[in-house]
Amino acid sequence: MTMGIRVLSPEIASQIAAGEVVERPASVVKELVENSLDAHARNIFIETEDGGCRKISVADDGDGIDPAEIGLAVERHATSKLAALGDLDSLRTLGFRGEALASIAAVARLTLTSRARAQPHGMRLTAEDGRVEAPTPIGAPQGTVVTVEDLFFNVPARRKFLKTQTAERRQIDSLVSRYALAYPEVRFRLSQEGRETLAGNGNGNRREVLAAVFGLDAAERMIDLSAALIEGPVHVSGYVSPVDLSRSNRKDILLFINGRSIADPALTTAVVQAYHTLLMVGRFPFGAIFVEMAPDELDVNVHPAKAEVRFREPSAVFSALQRAVRQALKASPTVSGVRAWEEIARPGQTMSRILPPEPGWMLDHEPGIPAQDAAASIPQTSPIGGAERIPLLRAVGQIGAAYLVAEGPDGLYLIDQHAAHERVLFEAMRREQPGMHISQRLLSPEVVELSTAQASALEGQLDLLAQIGFDVEPFGGSAFRMRAIPQVLGALKPEDALLAAVEDFEEDETPLAAEAEARLIARVCKRAAVKAGQTLGPEEQTALIRALEQCSSPRTCPHGRPTMIHLPMDLLARRFGRK
Repeated sequence: MTMGIRVLSPEIASQIAAGEVVERPASVVKELVENSLDAHARNIFIETEDGGCRKISVADDGDGIDPAEIGLAVERHATSKLAALGDLDSLRTLGFRGEALASIAAVARLTLTSRARAQPHGMRLTAEDGRVEAPTPIGAPQGTVVTVEDLFFNVPARRKFLKTQTAERRQIDSLVSRYALAYPEVRFRLSQEGRETLAGNGNGNRREVLAAVFGLDAAERMIDLSAALIEGPVHVSGYVSPVDLSRSNRKDILLFINGRSIADPALTTAVVQAYHTLLMVGRFPFGAIFVEMAPDELDVNVHPAKAEVRFREPSAVFSALQRAVRQALKASPTVSGVRAWEEIARPGQTMSRILPPEPGWMLDHEPGIPAQDAAASIPQTSPIGGAERIPLLRAVGQIGAAYLVAEGPDGLYLIDQHAAHERVLFEAMRREQPGMHISQRLLSPEVVELSTAQASALEGQLDLLAQIGFDVEPFGGSAFRMRAIPQVLGALKPEDALLAAVEDFEEDETPLAAEAEARLIARVCKRAAVKAGQTLGPEEQTALIRALEQCSSPRTCPHGRPTMIHLPMDLLARRFGRK
């Protein structure tokens, strides 16, 4: 049986069309913030509840809407930003389709209050399920307030597929941070669940906003692209990471074209290629890059979300972006790819301050004071049983301040000191009973300031952090107060221990996916582990090897990466022509 062709009702058509514009709560925030920016707002305040599902409110002090036109504001394809097709070639506004408010009103309960400049009073209208009530006069300050409640209340299928409230809040945090970066002269304030997560001052200082997005330390060290002198029709500005700071993916390469946040794989690749030979394989830069060019050289009318653009000369934009980043890197003192050797090696930081405090294999001596027969406190035989076990090894030396050379009865072992130390710390923490991890109290509570995204991520992990020995509590805004950290991490700075739980992570966590506590322990152990570039003395090398021998899975780090390469005697004999 076939169905006859019929015209959809206006309500169904509106809900279907709204799906292209309003995908999730962050989509609503995006459209409303863009309207505020187009209205020349200098202050934009955003509030959300339940990850934006229950309520989203965006208030601004912009131009406002004329009383005679407020009813048109929620009509589909009604806009003040273009009048003719040719206007698309010279767009300087973020919005232009005239679909946002109509789309939102089709899938939520919307209240619009606005007072235009020089008007004695404001107007308010409400819309629900696509039905618009007649506007009424109301006292209001200049500007516009849009309140969206019960998003997707009439489209349960769409609401069912939303992410968790934490995930939706993170999306909103990320989105508002991007706009704050693009428009540092505008004061943005974001409050989620009654807690202020972003508070700008609108003073035009972009580095201050960078601190909220990437963290204070990274923001202070990021490279200003103004050092690159690139001539031509494409102007590039912004900030990128130095070569000794990187991420495990490309998601933190933030791109803006004429003030519009965009997603463009080709331009992201241009940034990555600018770091060619300067970053390790699998590592990526991060930053906020702003491209300015003539509006008629690009097409922003590609997708309703307006996050994709097309260029008349894509190769010219690609080249300008790549050259600007590369030239700025060349002018940077860290262009060699590492910091000064003296800073990285840190010979004073000995393994005695990093190994977990467990009797039997910890080196307990101060830097610069010889250990008193360290071998006497270390078991001299490896546990028996299990194919994972390794034999008793003799430390030979260190290569490149990154790898240990050891001799065993069956050949040569090359050990990645960082991966090996990860495994040692991980098993030390895992040996403690679940939920019974020993904490080390701090002499005085320490307040740690996180970026907006990090604070949002940490909120969902406070209970889990408590289970593994952290004592952390919110301290207002994006700050958290720490009172204790796991004893195993006692040598680590409290701030570094906490950041390990929320920062970008570069390893494959698939082997730990089934257990959240193990995954979190692996993260903090990775941060605490000795790094490549740290020189280890003979006693420290021996201590690490002995500790590794005692592990139940010594051949891989917690994420499955090998800790060692074994070269059997037979292989060595063949390579030297003895066989």
